[in-house]
Amino acid sequence: MASLNTLRTKFGIVLSVIIAFALLAFILSLKTDLGFSGNDPKVGVMDGDKIRYSEYLDAYNAVREQSGATEADDRQADMLSGAAWQTLVSRHVMKPGFEKMGITVTEPERLAIISGEHPTQALYQIFADPRTGQYNVAAVTEFLARAESDPRAQQAWSYLIAQARDEREVAKYLGLVRGGSYVNALEVANGTDAANRSFSGKWVGKKYNTVPDSLVDVSDAEIKTYYKQHREQFRQTPSRTLSYVVFEVTPTQQDMEALEQTVRAVNEEFSATDDLRSFVRRNRNAQIADRFVTAAQLPDDEAGPLMAGNQYGPTLKNNEWTMARVLDTRMVPDSLGIRHIVLPYTEDKLADSLLTALRGGADFAETARQYSVYETTAQNGGDVGVLPFSAFTGDFIEPLAAARQGDIVKIASGDAVQLMQIYRADKPSKHIRIASVTYPVEASEATRLAAHNQAGIFSVNAKGSVDAFNEAAAAAAVTPRVATVQEGERAIRGLEKSRELVRWANGAERNDISEIFNVGNDYVVAVLTDIDDNLYAPVSKVSTQIRNRLLRDKKYEYILRDVQGTTLDEVAASLGSEVAPFEHVRYGSFYVNGIGIEPRLIGAIAATTGQGTLSAPVKGLSGLYLFEVDDIAVEEKQTPEAERVRAQAAAEQAAQQGAFNAIQQLAEIRDLRGMYF
Repeated sequence: MASLNTLRTKFGIVLSVIIAFALLAFILSLKTDLGFSGNDPKVGVMDGDKIRYSEYLDAYNAVREQSGATEADDRQADMLSGAAWQTLVSRHVMKPGFEKMGITVTEPERLAIISGEHPTQALYQIFADPRTGQYNVAAVTEFLARAESDPRAQQAWSYLIAQARDEREVAKYLGLVRGGSYVNALEVANGTDAANRSFSGKWVGKKYNTVPDSLVDVSDAEIKTYYKQHREQFRQTPSRTLSYVVFEVTPTQQDMEALEQTVRAVNEEFSATDDLRSFVRRNRNAQIADRFVTAAQLPDDEAGPLMAGNQYGPTLKNNEWTMARVLDTRMVPDSLGIRHIVLPYTEDKLADSLLTALRGGADFAETARQYSVYETTAQNGGDVGVLPFSAFTGDFIEPLAAARQGDIVKIASGDAVQLMQIYRADKPSKHIRIASVTYPVEASEATRLAAHNQAGIFSVNAKGSVDAFNEAAAAAAVTPRVATVQEGERAIRGLEKSRELVRWANGAERNDISEIFNVGNDYVVAVLTDIDDNLYAPVSKVSTQIRNRLLRDKKYEYILRDVQGTTLDEVAASLGSEVAPFEHVRYGSFYVNGIGIEPRLIGAIAATTGQGTLSAPVKGLSGLYLFEVDDIAVEEKQTPEAERVRAQAAAEQAAQQGAFNAIQQLAEIRDLRGMYF
């Protein structure tokens, strides 16, 4: 029964006529606004296949409807967008590859999936018995029988079984990848030694930054040669760069004074009314707290007057005017120890039967384990723990306020019925429920209009070029900021609600000036300064990075010429540095004390087989180093058998992750949604 209720909730996808027309109007408006009326624009490329707007929108809507998720905020929308994109990756990249490899789900396998012989998360999360955690084949059978006459159930099943097939195909592919991962005896031996050996000794070195750049020379020809030889290092994601200015909308002194007058006027009515509930219903800035609180849970300046029965405020605090009064007072326990049994709202008769049995002496914990559908607490006898009374809201307040230790109460709330046993009730104390009025300090419409007008004047003066944009910014006393938006990104870091700005940037040309965007509470105008659609960063873009790398190499050679001596002390004297100790360095160490992150040095130390021998020079990330190992400590921290298991698991995990990354890279996926979504 619980599984069917879950399905009704999760797959109730009948759209109302109003929503359908709204969605249609949205799509048609996009076609007009974006200039592709009558066409189906490309929003991506996957393995040579063009992903059209309509296909992506279908995938997005399917994910939204089947998951029950909503676009409540940008984060939720991003999650839906990501899931829809991965659906298309599976359709255009993974499944064709599986077909070529002969990876399919046969009819016997499909039946084994349904029966639970080959369990999949897609079916388990819907048809698992919440009381036992086991896959419930009977619930599947019942649902399939219903689906024969219910189109909604048929659609839900089609989606579920398709997901289960995909999951099974991926599992078979990953099984092949894991089968190709093998750790040999030498790797096991080396891994065991690396885990069991630690090294201590002394080192000497000289940092590259002690050598002035003027003593070495890097030519343009050397930079170009390095770029050609290491071109793959500079593979990049296509991007757009824009410069933008923000016209902040902040309240003026006049706005502040007008708001204070409003607050004072509202306060006269608020402080005089005998019907706080009626006042709250009439005032959109007023609200009633959903829970009772103690003095300790209130700020000190509020607790004093409110606990004495007086009004708090109006007070300006944290950029907000606040006033509050006590709506209700209760003497209730500070904390309650609760066990509960959770049942679907349709099981009201069962709840009554269990309540009678429990009040008659039946074991609450055992009953919870057997009947509660909330698996998290059912496993430990329904024990929720000890909670403050202020944790309870809505339908829970009245029954629990009157309950005493040992009582068992029935509470219906939302889509569940709960039987709650109070096994602990602390000493009663005064709790209050507050009615409050808040007025945030905001800019007036006149102030917003003034800021918009300033942005409008700027837009006119900034048109034509980046230079004109910068000159207009200087004249308006605003500072341009720079942002780079990579292909597939949907927001600008540090800029609240910037999706529309990103969408504009993806469709603009160099030197285009944007419209005025309402970003968060402010207005933004931008100019597109660069479009970089190259698969590899041009040498001009990475020349500084390459030059620094070559400088490091040449400084190593420069320092190396000064290295003299057969002992660390002699080398230190030749380099003008001092000998320093290192301790407990292992192959898996992240850094060396006194030196920092130096992987090559750590590797060289861990590869040492003897003691008391001066090492060869090591070319580190930040300097040249030589060392001498004085002690090699051996501990039995890892056995060969345990190391083989660890290394094999690590190899399999790396192979699986690498396989998916390689597939997507070979498919040359392009994400062009930023222009439309």
